[in-house]
Parts: sequence; structure tokens; C-alpha cells
Amino acid sequence: MKTVELYTTPICGYCAAAKRLLSQKGVSFSEVNVMAQPERRAEMTQRANGGRTVPQIFIGDMHIGGFDDMNALERAGKLDALLAD
Repeated sequence: MKTVELYTTPICGYCAAAKRLLSQKGVSFSEVNVMAQPERRAEMTQRANGGRTVPQIFIGDMHIGGFDDMNALERAGKLDALLAD
């Protein structure tokens, strides 16, 4: 399975939803809390091509976007293929 990285904050409902969806699928992920580590926000914005909102989700080297984008991939049946090696 590819590595999954999320940039989040603890007060973000969409962040919680993204983590819940990944957990339900049995996917492990690493999380960067940009509220606790504000110096990482610039890194997030650069990696996300200017995306400033959380969550910002990456599967492998691919920027997925936010929760709505990941959930759309799930509904379309495409998320599992992206997660697979």
C-alpha cells in the first residue's frame, strides 16, 4: 500500500472525516498537525500547489486534495486503486 500523508488541524471536521474514511479502509497514514507545527504550513501549501485549507491529502507522490476530493474518488470506486501499490 502506498504511503498516505495528511496535513490537518484538530478542530477540522473534514480532517476527522478523512481520517475516519482511511481508518475504515484499514489504511495507515501519517499526519502533520499544522496547528501544532505552524512552520509546516508553508510546506503544505507548496506541496498542495497553493492549497491552504486542511486537510491536504497525499497518496504516494500524488496530491489528492481535500476530503471532498478523496470522498469523490471513493464514491467513484477509484480510491482503492490509488492506495494499492
